Amino acid sequence: MFLSLIQKRRSIRKFKAQPVEPDKLETLVEAALRAPSSMGSNPWEFIIVTDRAVLDKLSKAKPHGATFLQNAPLGIVVCANPERSDVWVEDASIAATFVQLAAESLGLGSCWIQLRERMHDGKKTSGAYVSALLRIPEGMKVQCIIAIGYPDETKRPHSKENLEYHKTHAGLYGKPFKR
Repeated sequence: MFLSLIQKRRSIRKFKAQPVEPDKLETLVEAALRAPSSMGSNPWEFIIVTDRAVLDKLSKAKPHGATFLQNAPLGIVVCANPERSDVWVEDASIAATFVQLAAESLGLGSCWIQLRERMHDGKKTSGAYVSALLRIPEGMKVQCIIAIGYPDETKRPHSKENLEYHKTHAGLYGKPFKR
């Protein structure tokens, strides 16, 4: 079941207006909270956004690559406390990936919107913009937003033949992995 899930999952940037049902939203939150973290530190926190006006403002967090959020019925902001884990980036990323895989399993589409190390404009980071908008406490770092909703586009899975097997190595770098 997991393999078929990752084989068909694609980033979806066009969503139907249909809201995500409360039971599915609860499942997404549970998936996020079940994500593993370094030494069980669970440095991540999640802000669930369904308000259209707020989603519209979040879609302006960076100049490119976030505008589609304005048409998504749901955004999950993934942030973490670096004081709780020196690998908070990895921990938050794993949790975000869990959310995306759970979304796919529920028949929902999703797309990661990278915010860490991105700029809102020439002066303010995307993380600072989102933190101010959502009243995220100082010290918390924003990793990304996962846009979620019912897909309004169809994308074919990547074919196995087009996977980049040349980037896999057997035992030593440069020794091709034979499949």
